[in-house]
Amino acid sequence: MTNFLRVRDVSSDAFNWMIDQAIAIKANPDKWSDALKGKTLAMIFQKTSTRTRFSFEAGMTELGGHAIFAQTQHTQMGIADISDEGKVISRYADLIMARMVYNRDLVALADGSEVPVINGCDDRYHPAQALTDLMTVKEKLSRTKDVKVVYMGVANNVSNSLSMATIYAGGRFTLCTPEFDPPAIDEEQLAALHANPMYEETADPVVAMKDADVVYTDTWINMEHFSNPEYAAEKERRVATFQPYQVNENLLKFSGKETLVMHCLPAHKGYEVNDTVLYTPNSVIFDQAENRLHAQKALMLYLLGKL
Repeated sequence: MTNFLRVRDVSSDAFNWMIDQAIAIKANPDKWSDALKGKTLAMIFQKTSTRTRFSFEAGMTELGGHAIFAQTQHTQMGIADISDEGKVISRYADLIMARMVYNRDLVALADGSEVPVINGCDDRYHPAQALTDLMTVKEKLSRTKDVKVVYMGVANNVSNSLSMATIYAGGRFTLCTPEFDPPAIDEEQLAALHANPMYEETADPVVAMKDADVVYTDTWINMEHFSNPEYAAEKERRVATFQPYQVNENLLKFSGKETLVMHCLPAHKGYEVNDTVLYTPNSVIFDQAENRLHAQKALMLYLLGKL
């Protein structure tokens, strides 16, 4: 049994195979319309979501299966052992996708589960998004090998997964950041990346953007920074720190080429990206969002041995 809690839970060969299968599934979805007939996906949400919820549920439906949506506050996860809950849920479902606040809770859930568990996002990784991202790169550029992907902004769960996914796919990855979001620091993965010549880090956006095929960004500001007055000072600090890393027309000029703009959404316009760049021909954000559906179909089929 294979889980997909982080990109490196599968081999690079399996990861690239899923990319190719996702593209094939997108081109001919009817071929797979009964592939998961009679199968059930349990979807557990501790965090809110648009793309993760809709893409997994629609994907399971289009594969002939059924998805159960549950917010954790409507379960016993707040009072029960999470590992025990994972074991119980896995007796009802063939596959579990969980979007959790903390990686440790996701790991506990997976430890108890008797069926494969997919990480729908936590504070350390976002691997289903990264699979989609590399599918989108290959779809748009017809290759992933030697493609230069620049991640601009705060190093976080998204950059953790995107960096490993890019290296897996044979690309070059540049992390351009002045700081890491503390919960996302993965020393083991960083050691492996630092030993790889296809990976680099810089705090200089101009240096990072040279020859960039793709520039990718994500929010600098966590949801609670907008909604909780206690985080007002941290929000102001982050805005001041990361403003030079905003993806805008001026930044794109430094690549010296037509660079694709990617964002996992939702975007905070005027912060990590300006609203004009989001809607230029260079931006592939809505195709990227759509591709969550196709990439996750490939992932579910792979984990259930149907590919």
